[in-house]
Amino acid sequence: MTKKKENIFDVKLFTRLFQYIKPYKVVFLGLLLMVVLLALFSAATPKLTQFAIDDSIAGENPDKFLFYITVMLGVLILQTIFQLAFIFYASWLGQNLVMDVRVKLFNHLLRFKMKYYDNSSVGVLITRAVTDMERIADIFGQGLFMIFRDLLTMAVVFGFMVYTNVKLSLIVFAMLPLLLYATRIFQKYMKKAFEEVRNEVSNLNSFVQERLTGMKILQIFTRETTEYKRFKTINNRHKKGWLKTVWYNSIFFPLADLSSSITIGLVAWYGGLNVVLEGSITKGTLVAFIMFIPMLFRPLRQIADKFNTLQMGMVAANRVFKVIDTTSQIDDTGTHIAKHFKGDITFKKVYFSYVEDEEVLKGVSFNVNAGETIAIVGATGAGKSTIINLLNRFYEIKDGAICVDDIDIKEVTLESLRTQIAVVLQDVFLFADTILNNITLNNPEITEAEVEKAAKDIGIHDFIMSLPNGYNYNVKERGVMLSSGQRQLISFLRAYVTNPSILVLDEATSSVDSYSEQLIQNATDKITKGRTSIVIAHRLATIKKADKIIVMDAGKIVEQGTHDELLKKENGYYRNLYEVQFLKEEVA
Repeated sequence: MTKKKENIFDVKLFTRLFQYIKPYKVVFLGLLLMVVLLALFSAATPKLTQFAIDDSIAGENPDKFLFYITVMLGVLILQTIFQLAFIFYASWLGQNLVMDVRVKLFNHLLRFKMKYYDNSSVGVLITRAVTDMERIADIFGQGLFMIFRDLLTMAVVFGFMVYTNVKLSLIVFAMLPLLLYATRIFQKYMKKAFEEVRNEVSNLNSFVQERLTGMKILQIFTRETTEYKRFKTINNRHKKGWLKTVWYNSIFFPLADLSSSITIGLVAWYGGLNVVLEGSITKGTLVAFIMFIPMLFRPLRQIADKFNTLQMGMVAANRVFKVIDTTSQIDDTGTHIAKHFKGDITFKKVYFSYVEDEEVLKGVSFNVNAGETIAIVGATGAGKSTIINLLNRFYEIKDGAICVDDIDIKEVTLESLRTQIAVVLQDVFLFADTILNNITLNNPEITEAEVEKAAKDIGIHDFIMSLPNGYNYNVKERGVMLSSGQRQLISFLRAYVTNPSILVLDEATSSVDSYSEQLIQNATDKITKGRTSIVIAHRLATIKKADKIIVMDAGKIVEQGTHDELLKKENGYYRNLYEVQFLKEEVA
């Protein structure tokens, strides 16, 4: 089996990236024009120097010297102006293009299934959305246009050299094949090195992000030394990846400089002898060629340097487009827009697996009538939280059907479905923002007055006002400024202000104080009143008040009924669970 030849430059990938330039085609065309002008200005200076020497200094028109100097000064000023404009607009184009790609990527990430995030590293995704994006911007700001400018400069210089003197041109061109070959080898190895670097950057970001997030756990279990050693290992791999690029650079660039110096020496030797002995080469021509040589070799050296930037950008673009090309969205083909649900819920023989061939729900069926509150109880891993996830279509079921008001939820648009179902999770997530913004999630349709009224309704307004700045109190990242019970109360209010048709609660209170628990109980009673509610119950009070209790074990419903009905079953699963888990609470 033959090994597939690796392309140094991915034309297909670049063509795709190029599509994002279309909204900025005027700036793009302007940059191309500036590239042409800069190439002409660069090559014009040696030629003007040749004329100044041959026509004025060594010739018979010394009065023209000032004219040539003035023209050269004008060319220099124009070159500087266009160079400034070129650098600015090349970077401007790169940043605008990346802004568009980043927006598309983030919009794509917002609609992924939860399963995608279950299997993905947050640190890697952050690298794609931030660090990799900057590398893509460099493709245009420091890579593509710079390479094009250098190539065009070389072509113009090449033409000027041949036009000026063929023999001296041949001496210069004799050195080019060696440098071109070295450049190609350099580019090939640099691409591999940069792919390794990007992999290690992702690993490093992922490791640091996870450890910073879980710092409390590391310190509780005194894992600082272990994690320090692991970080040193990952960081060392990152260093080795970068050192490979440094090693390749340290070989190539001195070689390029040596080639240029040797070529200048050969031209000076041959041209100098010709000027002295034969006179067929003028002094101005010799000086012009000595100026031309760096202009021919330096761009080639710079092209290799800029190619490093281009390669990093292309590697980054490939990674970003892999995420954009990932099809992990929930199938949102429903046409029914739910304005309001009565609240009848039906699960019909629902089967589901997070991992293939490992069923979590095994033919679950139950009904909830509009306005009822049902409690779901069972051991850890029984499938209670999975029911919540499936009702909101965070995951797709394997078989069966889930209906609300006799409409399959697959026929309802995702946005309208989730708008009518509010969820209070056990693990409350708060953003580094004010309490108000964490409640409204920046929804302009929910006013502060409505939030305050809702807070008073469920009895937590006084708690919020006791905090500095009240509703404008910043809870910091993940709500660390609040206790777990306070965060839970904020999540209840967040659900309540949306006025949902259906409410789903995972109301764990194992780590909250008695005062917060009482507030949570009052809030639960208030927000479940008059609306269909599914509660993963952790407290006896909620279970006893439920219209129906669903008892789950190993992905199946093993019992259904009211609290009193289930207690009457001899050796019943709920009765055993009650005696082990809830009886102490009732006695207390």
